[in-house]
Amino acid sequence: MSETNEHLDKLMQELRRGTLTIGVLSQLYEPQYGYSLVASLEEKDFHVEAGTLYPLLRRLEKQGLLVSEWDTNETRPRKYYLLSESGKEVFEQLVVEWKDMVSRLDNLLINKGGS
Repeated sequence: MSETNEHLDKLMQELRRGTLTIGVLSQLYEPQYGYSLVASLEEKDFHVEAGTLYPLLRRLEKQGLLVSEWDTNETRPRKYYLLSESGKEVFEQLVVEWKDMVSRLDNLLINKGGS
């Protein structure tokens, strides 16, 4: 792999990491368990590995942005996640900030070869 490709890969990872939280939070207005969340995101062409998702869900829950509940009615117990009230507020603020950043970046990129 060339040095340019290595730099690009690292920068793309950083960019994805920053958008993953918003993408995940956007899907948790309704309760979902890990696999259903991966599938929901995949349906919308937003790819996330389970090994990346589960630590993120635990971190967001620890931060108070998600609440969870175990469903033991099935043969396999599932932990369902849902946005907390605080999580809804934070998500809405993140969306406003995201849209503002996209707008500012679009202004920077006009006629710079990045559009």
